[in-house]
Amino acid sequence: MSSTAVSSPMASSKTESYVDNKRKEDIRHANIVAARSVANAVRTSLGPRGMDKMISTASGEVIITNDGATILNKMEVLQPAAKMLVELSKAQDASAGDGTTTVVVIAGALLGHCLSLLSNGIHPTVISDSLHKAATKAVEVLTAMAVPVELSDRESLVKSASTSLNSKVVSQYSTLLAPLAVDAVLSVVDPAKPNQVDLRDIKIVKKLGGTVDDTELVKGLVFDKKVSHASGGLTRMENAKIAVIQFQISPPKTDIEQSIVVSDYAQMDRILKEERQYILGMIKKIKSTGCNVLLIQKSILRDAVTDLSLHYLAKAKILVVKDVEREDIEFITNTLNCLPIANIEHFRAEKFGFADLVEELPVGDGKIVKITGIKDMGRTATVLVRGSNQLVLDEAERSLHDALCVVRCLVSKRFLIAGGGAPEIELSRQLGAWAKVLHGMEGYCVRSFAEALEVIPYTLAENAGLNPIAIVTELRNRHAQGEINAGINVRKGQITNILEENVVQPLLVSTSAITLATECVRMILKIDDIVTVR
Repeated sequence: MSSTAVSSPMASSKTESYVDNKRKEDIRHANIVAARSVANAVRTSLGPRGMDKMISTASGEVIITNDGATILNKMEVLQPAAKMLVELSKAQDASAGDGTTTVVVIAGALLGHCLSLLSNGIHPTVISDSLHKAATKAVEVLTAMAVPVELSDRESLVKSASTSLNSKVVSQYSTLLAPLAVDAVLSVVDPAKPNQVDLRDIKIVKKLGGTVDDTELVKGLVFDKKVSHASGGLTRMENAKIAVIQFQISPPKTDIEQSIVVSDYAQMDRILKEERQYILGMIKKIKSTGCNVLLIQKSILRDAVTDLSLHYLAKAKILVVKDVEREDIEFITNTLNCLPIANIEHFRAEKFGFADLVEELPVGDGKIVKITGIKDMGRTATVLVRGSNQLVLDEAERSLHDALCVVRCLVSKRFLIAGGGAPEIELSRQLGAWAKVLHGMEGYCVRSFAEALEVIPYTLAENAGLNPIAIVTELRNRHAQGEINAGINVRKGQITNILEENVVQPLLVSTSAITLATECVRMILKIDDIVTVR
């Protein structure tokens, strides 16, 4: 009896102190598994020999790409933690523009190693803090490996842009697109802000027909529309005086919905005469300033121009490009170095832009309007992208955007680093050595971080059809002997000095990928419950 009396308080105290951690572990495990499945989906598209994905949308649209950000953006991901990897890819696209697949693959590998650390009983907070320290150390190691580059060294910039394009569907055109991307970015760099590039100053115009070889950088403006041909309108104008107008050259309408009843023909004639006089008065005012090219913004409220106004403009020998999109107005005015005119009363010559030539040209099965020889042209550039079909055209645009982003990275942070898995293996080696110096759990976590980084060279070798284990082992050996720029040359199927092979990338792409991937993994680790709010 006495023994049972003693043991019962002990049993009750144990019951009170018991905490059910199973649910937290299950949620964390489910989150990690879901996020890793997203990473595994894009892993096969990493590197120059990576596979492409065919994406079929609900609307029947088909996209062929191996750009990580595009693939993840089009995927319908429902699990909240898996959505974080989609957002991670978008964050990398915004900060660096390239490395969108790399960042997701690294995050997936880190999560896999975190799962084994959690199963060994290490607390998520300890793992999270260790990952943060390891990421900070990794950025230091990468910066020490980097090679400084000057913007005047055009060859290095072209090499970097070319490396970015080599993993794309349009990789065979990298010799054309890489120099084009470099020239486009360098032409918009403002000497007053040498470390900043706004890619909105580079307009990409897509036109079906021809091949990607016909893509060109235009020093001027290109409109993917034709000149107004009503009543024999002009299609070519030399010594152009260009006005960008935001008002309508058409009869005014009442502000409220109402109908006007006309009872006899005399009144009808009077209305038509008034309309003609109104339009004629506007065109005479335009002509008197010497303007001979009009760019007319698309109007929502009523027709920006009517057949009658186009007829009078053709008679006045004024070339007209209508339906210019509202969002393009800022780019056009910056390029032409002119001001948009919102009212006929403000129509003055000092608001004009001046160009040597405005002409309509046949391109593919359509026409474009090209403005060249612009006086005092703003710091903008236009790229006319060509392609034999819509899929190639869209992928060429995405690839060109990545190449532009790579050059932008080099403008903001002027350091280059080797590609081909070289920085990841070097990081893995140095962090592995650092982990041995650390005490306790931190050492285990940093070693796992170092091992996780080997996923990049392993995947590069795997996607290229090489033996990944043999290649990664050989790569480790070469780095241990001090060859920090040894990387995987997928074309030769062996390990070479990757800097000599011109496989380079901006430092910002690598540092951003590691920092963002670590942040995302730390966030997923800290989640121990999902609360659904209806």
